[in-house]
Amino acid sequence: MMYNQMVAQAREPVRTEGYLDFFQMLTGVALILFMWSHMIMVSSVILGAGVMNALADFLEKTYLAQTGGPAIALILLVHFVLAARKLPFRAVEQKNIWQHSVRLNHLDTWLWMVQAGTAMIILIMGCAHIWTILTDLPITAAKSAARIQGGWWLVFYLFLLPLAELHVGIGAYRIGVKWGFITRSDRTFWHKNENRLTAFFLTVGFITLVRFFFLTIPAVAK
Repeated sequence: MMYNQMVAQAREPVRTEGYLDFFQMLTGVALILFMWSHMIMVSSVILGAGVMNALADFLEKTYLAQTGGPAIALILLVHFVLAARKLPFRAVEQKNIWQHSVRLNHLDTWLWMVQAGTAMIILIMGCAHIWTILTDLPITAAKSAARIQGGWWLVFYLFLLPLAELHVGIGAYRIGVKWGFITRSDRTFWHKNENRLTAFFLTVGFITLVRFFFLTIPAVAK
């Protein structure tokens, strides 16, 4: 009887951790898909301001922008809380994880370090970005360009873009490894493709920022 109780008590935390890891994976996948689709939609300005405006108008008329923004912010917060269970917040923990990483010198360990290091920054900057957009509807290419051209927002996005794309790209790869979609035999293949995909979205993102920076803003939008 006592043995069975001990086994049951041991299984419960493991099962709970498994559920939490599963929900962390689900929120991570949702954020990855959002980030990639968001980058594609915003980069429509490269084809012209009218293209981006038409897309933004569709999202607002269908209330996808008004409901999707808060939903993504909530998912971002939940994902951070779930991931924070394993983040080293105390100085002694950070020192230990750094020493272990240097000693192991393993690629996947360093990738996790990048994710852990960018998590809090992305949470704060991402929420600031979402708040700024949703409190200044409707979304237009002219408004976006005015932010980029008018002050520190360009610097803001030059930091947020690489941090977010690195976090998302590494996250997609690590989800595949952790949940068995990527095996040891094809890990190198998928890691190279993750690097290519991250480089692609970074390139598209920087081109989009340049397009906004040189976009002519109508006088009524200033």
